[in-house]
Amino acid sequence: MITDPQGTVLALFLIFCRIGGCVLTMPGFSSARIPSILRVFIAGALSLAIMPVLWDTVYPAVRTSNATYIGFIFSESLIGVMFGMLARLYTLGLQFAANIAAMMIGYTQPSAADIFEEGQESAIAGFIIFAGMMILFMMDFHHIVFRALIDSYTSMPFGGAMQMRATLISFADTLSTTTFIMLRLASPFLIYGLLFNVAIGFINKLAPQIPVYFISTPYLLFGGLFLFYFAVAAMISQFGQSFTSVFIGQ
Repeated sequence: MITDPQGTVLALFLIFCRIGGCVLTMPGFSSARIPSILRVFIAGALSLAIMPVLWDTVYPAVRTSNATYIGFIFSESLIGVMFGMLARLYTLGLQFAANIAAMMIGYTQPSAADIFEEGQESAIAGFIIFAGMMILFMMDFHHIVFRALIDSYTSMPFGGAMQMRATLISFADTLSTTTFIMLRLASPFLIYGLLFNVAIGFINKLAPQIPVYFISTPYLLFGGLFLFYFAVAAMISQFGQSFTSVFIGQ
C-alpha cells in the first residue's frame, strides 16, 4: 500500500528524468525512425521497473533534501543525457568509419536512408551502420548503459553538484578512444584507396592521353567491394566487442 502518494509520484518523476534523458540521446532509441511517444513509453516503463530497486535511494532524498525540485529535474535530466551521449558518440564513430570506407571505394552516391536521422547516405554506409546497431542490440548494449545509469545513483547522488570536469574528461576520452578504434576499422579501406589512387596517378603520368579517371572507376568499385566482402565481418565484430571497453572504461 502506498502511504505517501505525492512523494511516490515525485520520486518516480525524478527517476523518469534520468532514464528519459538517457533514452532521448541513446543510439537506437533516439533514432528519428522511432516515434517520440514510443520513447516516452519506453522511458516510463523503465522508470517503473527500476523504481523498487532505487526506492531507498530516491525517496529519502526527495523527502529530506533542501534542494529545490526544479533543480533536481534539471540535474537528473543532464546526467541521463550525458550517459546517452557517451554511447551515441561510439555509434557516430561507426557512421564516420562507414562513410570513410564508402568514399575510399568510390561508392558515395546517396541511395539509402539514414537509420539515425531523416537523411540519405550511401548503401555501403547504411549497411555497415545497420549491421553495427543490430550487433549492439544482440549483445545487449542497452542493458550495459542502463546498468551504468542505475549505478550512477551512487556516484552522482541527488542534490550533489555535477562534476563538469570529470564529465568533460569522460567525453574527451570517449571521443579519443572511439576515433582510434574507427580509424583502425576503416584502415583497410584507407590503405586500399591510397594505393589505388597513387597507382592510377602514375598510370596517368605515363599515358596522359587516356581518360584514366573514367577507366579506373569500375576497377576501384570492383576491388573495393571485393575487399568489403572479406572485411565487413571482422569490422562489425570488432565494433561490437569494443563497446564495453569504451563505455565502461569511462
